[in-house]
Amino acid sequence: MDIQFTEEQELLRSSVQRLLRDQYDFDARRKIVASEGGFSRKQWGAFAELGLLAAPFSEAVGGLGGGVLSTMVIMQEFGRHLVVEPFVETIVLAGGLIEQAGSEEQKQSFLPDIIAGENIWALAWTEKGSRFDLATVTTTARRDGNDYVLTGEKTAVIAAPWADYLIVSARTSDHRHDRDGVSLFVVDRHAANLHLQSFKTIDGRRAAEVSFKNVRGELLGGDGEGVAALEACRDRVIGALCAEAVGAIGELNSATLEYSKTRKQFGATIGSFQVLQHRMVDMFIAHQEALSLMQHLNLSLSAGEAGVSRLASGAKSKIGYAGRSVADQAVQLHGGMGMTDELNIGHYFKRISSINIQFGDPAYHLLRYARLDPAA
Repeated sequence: MDIQFTEEQELLRSSVQRLLRDQYDFDARRKIVASEGGFSRKQWGAFAELGLLAAPFSEAVGGLGGGVLSTMVIMQEFGRHLVVEPFVETIVLAGGLIEQAGSEEQKQSFLPDIIAGENIWALAWTEKGSRFDLATVTTTARRDGNDYVLTGEKTAVIAAPWADYLIVSARTSDHRHDRDGVSLFVVDRHAANLHLQSFKTIDGRRAAEVSFKNVRGELLGGDGEGVAALEACRDRVIGALCAEAVGAIGELNSATLEYSKTRKQFGATIGSFQVLQHRMVDMFIAHQEALSLMQHLNLSLSAGEAGVSRLASGAKSKIGYAGRSVADQAVQLHGGMGMTDELNIGHYFKRISSINIQFGDPAYHLLRYARLDPAA
C-alpha cells in the first residue's frame, strides 16, 4: 500500500520536514533531552505556530480538520527525528479524549489552549498490576458537590512532569476489573494533595509515579463511560505510535546502509559482503511491510471502518516485532559504535523499545488480535 497524499497533506509533511531539519537535528535533540526540563517549550511553541498542534482537531473546535491522517504524517516525521515533545500525550491522547468525550463547555475551555501550545496534558491510566487492561482501575472517585474527589495511584505517567493538567481514570462504582464504573476526570497537576515522583525513561523522556489523596477533579464525559472512551482513543494512539515507529525504522535502515558503504573489514566495505546484504534486504522488507500496514491502519481509522480495533492490535504487534528486529540488526551491524550514546542508532533502539510497551507490547496485542472477532 502507498497512500497518495492530498496537496494539503504533502504541504504539511514538507513543512514538518523543513522545521525538523533546520531546528531539530540529533545534536539539538541531545541538548534538549539533557536540559533540566527534558523538553523544549520553545520548540513546542514552534510546533503550535506551524499549526501542528491544531492539525488533527476538527474545525468546529478550532483545529485544521486534518484528523488521523495528519497525525500520521506528523508522527512519521517525529519518529525520524526522535522528537521528545509530548505530541502523543497532549494532542492525540488528552486532546482526543476532550474532543471525543468532553462537553461543549469543556471543549471550549480546554482545547484552545492546547492548540495554542499554552498547556500540556498527560493521561494517567496505568496502575500496578493492570497489565495494559484499561478496565483494571483501583483509583477511586467519590462525588463531593459539583466535583469529585480522587484517591489512588497511577504509575509510569508519561509527560506528567511537564503537564499542566492530567486526565485520570478512576472508579466510581463496581469491582476493580469491571468495565462499567470507570470514569475520566480532569485534574490540575498542581492541585493540593497530588504528588509526583518523576523519573527519566530509557528513551530520554520524563514520566512520573502519581499519587492522589482526596484530590479534586472534574468529570470528563459520562459517569462510567471511561473505558469505552479510552478504547477508542487507544486505537488512534496506536496508529500514531505505529507511524512514529515506521519513521524510526526508516532512519535506522538509511543509517545502516550508509555505514555499510564506508566501513571496511578485510580490505573491503562491509556492504559488499553477501551475507550482510541479505540482512539489509530483510531490514528493508520489514520497513516496507510496516509502512504498508501502518498506512492501512490509519486509513481505516480515518474511515471509521468496522474491525479497526483488531487491525490496530495486529499492526501494533507486527510493527513492534519488525521494529525490534531492525533495531537489533542496526546495532549489531554498527558494531561497538551502535551502543554508544554519541551515535543516534542506540537512541532509535531505545525509542522503539519504549513504543513497543506503550498501550500493550507486541505479545499482548498478538493475543488480543487472535481473541477479537474480525467483524467487531
